[in-house]
Amino acid sequence: MSRILASAVAVVAFAGCGGAVPDEEIAGRGTGEAAVEQAEARTDSWAPCGFTAKRVKDIYPGPPGSSPEGLIHADDVLVFSGDDGTHGREPWSSSGEGHGTRLLKDLRAGTAGSDPTLFTRVGDTVFFVADDGTSGRELWKTDGTPSGTRRVKDIQPGAIGSDPRNLTVFKGRLYFTADDGVHGRELWRSDGTSGGTRLVHNLTPDALTASGYELAVAGDFLYIKYITFRVILVRTDGTADGFVQLLNFVRDNSIRTLTAVGDRLFFIHNNDEPEWSLYVTDGSPAGTRRLRFFPDDPHDLAAFHGQLYFASGRGTLFDEPDYAGDELWRSDGTVSGTVLVKDLRPGVEGSVPRGLTVFKDFLFFTADDGVHGRELWRSDGTESGTLLLEDFELGPVGSSPEGLVGHGTRLFFSADTTGRGREPWMHDGGIDGATPLDEIAPGPASSSPGIFVRSGWDLFFAADDGVTGRELWALPFRPPGRCGPPAL
Repeated sequence: MSRILASAVAVVAFAGCGGAVPDEEIAGRGTGEAAVEQAEARTDSWAPCGFTAKRVKDIYPGPPGSSPEGLIHADDVLVFSGDDGTHGREPWSSSGEGHGTRLLKDLRAGTAGSDPTLFTRVGDTVFFVADDGTSGRELWKTDGTPSGTRRVKDIQPGAIGSDPRNLTVFKGRLYFTADDGVHGRELWRSDGTSGGTRLVHNLTPDALTASGYELAVAGDFLYIKYITFRVILVRTDGTADGFVQLLNFVRDNSIRTLTAVGDRLFFIHNNDEPEWSLYVTDGSPAGTRRLRFFPDDPHDLAAFHGQLYFASGRGTLFDEPDYAGDELWRSDGTVSGTVLVKDLRPGVEGSVPRGLTVFKDFLFFTADDGVHGRELWRSDGTESGTLLLEDFELGPVGSSPEGLVGHGTRLFFSADTTGRGREPWMHDGGIDGATPLDEIAPGPASSSPGIFVRSGWDLFFAADDGVTGRELWALPFRPPGRCGPPAL
């Protein structure tokens, strides 16, 4: 769609912005995961108001910028970490307006900052990990207000802290790993209260020390991979007796990239050899099996239409004489159903698909077919339905789209084009439906926009305009008919 036509459509569709918004129109109202999903689903028809993003606030005046990180939608506001140059890196919140963008709480006095990370939402609460300078890195939570921002529990008293990691939502509770100074790093669970934050299960008895944890949820099970003298995969249904060991390999093996597809979990296994294996499990030892070998490390795993999609090479195994290079694959969880979708770049080099993202009933990704450079592709899961969607930068270099995220009626990403540098773009998901947003760093300079996150009325992201440094920006999002006419 041309920019002129898109602007005309925007003028017609975006009318009557302003006024109070009913609570049910704001994503995230209600309690629990189901309520959050229902509320966010009601915003699927929302569209951006025009093409101009605004800087929300110059949090750290001058070229350094506040470098917002960890952007996440809380109940009514965006929560993120930022450094204003005075308080160090601390938790912040934003409603999308400058006056509504504020330091949530100075958890650690001085310029060192508490360095909050791993923001994870459970219902109306956002959990995170921070160091207040006294208790070490511990588990904290916020409801998006200063008074509701507090430490959940001092799991390991003292300056070292329990260093929570692997924050994962399972059955309405937060699961994570932590070291209480007694049991070593183990599996913990929290309902947001100190009393409800406790050790779930001692996975490594006999004083063994575990590392390399990875947590994932598929169906009714939480899966935990960890390493002691062995590499172990277990699952639990959340009950005391619900732990079942699925795999137990020698330490020079590896298990990683746990990826849920409906009720099944796919993952990658390496036995310290050049080849890699794709595995699947239904949560039972008998239902945990290898699907096939790959000569290249499978990567960019994503669930789409009830199957696993990923990128890897075919190789010379299983009597296949040719080498397809690193291309797009899918698996339905069976050996015969683990197949190449399409060879986008015939030969050894491969198109190397990346950033697999589901949006509007399609799988979007970037790939390099050897002619157009790395550009945006779309697939419906079939060979004939896998095609180049847009060639933003003509020639073999390509625009290298990054950060693909679907929100409402648009797919957002950054792309690097001649004369514009790396700037934000959006796509309606159809053929020739790409539109660049107005440049943030004019000319060939790049604003390098970060991950796009919807929260309330706005699409937020971090970007650098070349003057104020890397700060928080927002593109207005509204329900149909709630945008005002473009300013004249």
